[in-house]
Amino acid sequence: MFFDVRAAKALKPDEHLSVEGCEGLRLVASKTKLTWTYRYKSPASGLMKQTAIGAYPAMKVTEAAAIWEKLRAKRAEGIDPKAYVREQRRPTAAPAAAEVFTVRKLVDAYITGHLEAERQAEGALAARRALERLLDEEPTFAESPAAAVTRAMCFDLLDARKATPTAAQKLRSMLGAAWALALDAGRLDQNVPNWWPAIMKGKLKSKGKVVGGEHQGQQRRVLRDEEVGQLLAWLPHMHELGRDVLQLYLWTCARGSEILAMRPDLVSEEKDGWWWTVPKEATKNARFEHAVDLRVPLFGRALSIVQRRLENIGKSGFLFEDVRGEQYTQHDFSTYIYGLQPYSEKVARRESEGLVLPVTHWTPHNLRRTGRTMLAALGCPKEIGEAVLGHLPPTIEGTYNAHTYDKERRLWLGRLSKHLEKLARQAGAPARP
Repeated sequence: MFFDVRAAKALKPDEHLSVEGCEGLRLVASKTKLTWTYRYKSPASGLMKQTAIGAYPAMKVTEAAAIWEKLRAKRAEGIDPKAYVREQRRPTAAPAAAEVFTVRKLVDAYITGHLEAERQAEGALAARRALERLLDEEPTFAESPAAAVTRAMCFDLLDARKATPTAAQKLRSMLGAAWALALDAGRLDQNVPNWWPAIMKGKLKSKGKVVGGEHQGQQRRVLRDEEVGQLLAWLPHMHELGRDVLQLYLWTCARGSEILAMRPDLVSEEKDGWWWTVPKEATKNARFEHAVDLRVPLFGRALSIVQRRLENIGKSGFLFEDVRGEQYTQHDFSTYIYGLQPYSEKVARRESEGLVLPVTHWTPHNLRRTGRTMLAALGCPKEIGEAVLGHLPPTIEGTYNAHTYDKERRLWLGRLSKHLEKLARQAGAPARP
């Protein structure tokens, strides 16, 4: 086991330091503290999770390693380390108190009875983490009897989080749904009020994000043609994984979560060319009865990238895999792009190497919006453009119009590919880097 004390002291917020010889044991820095964490694959879902072990330097590396060893053994037994740690931290309740239906039990019932059953795995995991983080931050609230939660308690909890209105609004929505489920299931008396839907109604509206310390307002960024050309010319500065994903966004207009869940069995060569099929359950339309698989024709750079990656599938089974042999995620790509922006905290290290994006203030989703806008500018009819994006048609039209638009998708994405190559040439970009 090796631990560099000097490197630990030099850690900046959002950076971490691994302990050599203790796989998954890391020292993570925030703005105010250093925390020992254990990062591992969930024995139940196979997804990456992490749990806090203790604070540094109060807890020495040898102590953290001893706890890590114990948690690793629990994981080998099929026990989730995070759940085990949470259970150990709970105070031992008297027999009578064990029967109390607390807020924590109510939320746990909502997670298992609704989130994990109704939402896709990625969305359910994000929602679960948000709720568990809330309970960890508010232990008094978490252990309170759910039936005794007052309107003032609800207000104070949301008011303390109004600086991030979108996150607070999501919490309010989920807690309201959790209370509604408990009432519907009879776990709460029917006379217990559900305060959440009415608390701070209309007061938790997002004012847009803050970038580089400046408030940006609400924006729907679309890159201009010359900006797209600049990006394509700058691709050689990016690592291969990020470069490939960026081009797939533009050449297919697909969502990042769909692109990064691509597997070999979803790609096939047919009579009219190559196709990538996104299963209905992997799209945002999964909850709609009349939704179907999304068919995406592959052209130009998109086809070249996919064919190249099909020849080198790693242990994750996905076409887009990180250096750890795990699926590269939408969050990973978004973080990577943010780190290349001039207002990123990491940019100072990259300026000397020229690793700063020439086109700024955009996110990966803006690439999808840009592709859709280009299709419209090229003359693509609205219904075909929406079909390319995988958007469902209005209810009545969706009920009676069963046309697949396969030929039209192939036609217009082919034209989009030619337009993008034209922009790349005009900007002096290398052909298919």
